[in-house]
Amino acid sequence: MALPKMVVRSKVLANELIGPLVWRLTLSAPQIAAVAKPGQFVHVRVMDSLAPLLRRPISIAEVYAAEGTISLIYRVVGQGSAIMAEAKPGSELDLMGPLGNGFSLEAERPLLVGGGIGLAPLVYLAQALCPRPVTILMGGRTKEEMYWQDIFKNLCQNIYITTDDGSLGQQGFTVDALDDILAKGNFDFVYSCGPRPMLAGVARLAKLHNVLCQVSLEDYMACGVGACLSCTCAGNDGKRRKICSDGPVFMAGEVLD
Repeated sequence: MALPKMVVRSKVLANELIGPLVWRLTLSAPQIAAVAKPGQFVHVRVMDSLAPLLRRPISIAEVYAAEGTISLIYRVVGQGSAIMAEAKPGSELDLMGPLGNGFSLEAERPLLVGGGIGLAPLVYLAQALCPRPVTILMGGRTKEEMYWQDIFKNLCQNIYITTDDGSLGQQGFTVDALDDILAKGNFDFVYSCGPRPMLAGVARLAKLHNVLCQVSLEDYMACGVGACLSCTCAGNDGKRRKICSDGPVFMAGEVLD
């Protein structure tokens, strides 16, 4: 059954720089906050003019239903996100959402694995899984990119960190640390979001350790509702999947070898 979605005018409450080119946008969106599921996203129209024409898909990073607010954590990478970074408190943005299918919440002993801006949807997932013991493995290029530990410190029982240069935590990629963490832990579910090569490695190791695994895929999207077919990916059954509407969350075995 399709989850509810709507188009709303949302007031900007805060828009703060939290890391290198990374912003946290807090919005008043009570209709979306009431129904959003971890792993879903909103399609943001960054300006009321025709340019840029397409909406920007941004994962829902935090939800506070009682306050009627959501937050989006995004990196400035192009024209649309640069315009979003200029949004001031009191201004409004046009949101379509919540869109897509989110994460399963059946885990009792979850392990979250994220890299870079792929950690954003895992924040709301960690919120939803509490008070169950949540462990997270997070990766970035340098210590300066690991502002994420402050975001997750009150949500996760255990935090493991990798950095490419070894400036914080274990040197290397998240997948380099994952095998040992899975071997020592008693996890029943792995959830992951980040670069596609990382997701493939996470899926492989989860399968090796006989642990269920869901992954959230990222891609360029035009319509966000499955009509334009711009964000399809190959499924392991030979059929195409629409990341925006069939996903963005999939069981790893559906879309990764």
